Amino acid sequence: MNTKQEKYFQKIGAKIKQLREEKEIDQKSFAFDCEIGRTQLYMIEKGRTNPRLLTLIKIADGLDISISEMLKE
Repeated sequence: MNTKQEKYFQKIGAKIKQLREEKEIDQKSFAFDCEIGRTQLYMIEKGRTNPRLLTLIKIADGLDISISEMLKE
């Protein structure tokens, strides 16, 4: 990954974490509800991985928002 991509993934991860925390859902429960691994969610929230579209859809569904709303800056 280049620096620009890393910054983008960090922004997405921070937004996901912020939205999850606003709903007062802990990481472990949220990952379980979204049917993804807790470690995977941790890596996404830290911006350390490139999440697949299906994973982003699951997260958006778990947050009860559209994927475009989740990705909006």
